[in-house]
Amino acid sequence: MKLNSISPAPGSKKPRLRVGRGASAGQGKTCGRGVKGQRARKGGYHKVGFEGGQMPLQRRLPKFGFRSAIAPRVAEVRLNELELVKGEVVDLDALKKAGVVPAGALRAKVVLSGKIGSAVTLKGVGATKGARAAIEPYVTGIVTGVREAFSSAIGDTFWVGVAAVAAARSER
Repeated sequence: MKLNSISPAPGSKKPRLRVGRGASAGQGKTCGRGVKGQRARKGGYHKVGFEGGQMPLQRRLPKFGFRSAIAPRVAEVRLNELELVKGEVVDLDALKKAGVVPAGALRAKVVLSGKIGSAVTLKGVGATKGARAAIEPYVTGIVTGVREAFSSAIGDTFWVGVAAVAAARSER
C-alpha cells in the first residue's frame, strides 16, 4: 500500500453545500435561512437560552438544592461494614485501610444499617443513637473523642490538672 493509492471510503466525503447558486441548486436565494428575521441576517444569532427578551426558562424556574462542601470529607459507615476491618480497634485509619471510607475522609460516623456480629472497639469514630444502641451488646468500648482516648489511657487525674491550668490562665 502506498500513500498515493489510499482514499476515503465511498460515501464518507460529501462535497461542501454551495448555497445561493440558484433555485435549481436547492439552496438558492435565501440559502436555507428562511425569510427575514434575526436568524436570516449574517452574524445575527443569540446566546443559548435566549428567548427574544422573554424571561428565559432557566430563570423562571426556582433554584433548589446545593452541593455540600463537607460531604466528601465525612463518611458514613454501616454496622455490617465494621466487620471488614481487621483487628479489634476500629479507628479512621483502620477504616481507610479496609476500604470502607474514602482516603480523603477526615471524619467517620457509624449509622444504624445492617447487623454486627463480633466485638469491636470504636476509637475516634462517631456513632448515631440507633447505631450506639445496636452496638452496645457487642462493643468492648466506644472511645469517640480525644478526651475519652486520653482518659482511658492515663486516667482522669490528667484532666483535673488540665482544668486547673485552664482556670489559672483565665484568672490572669
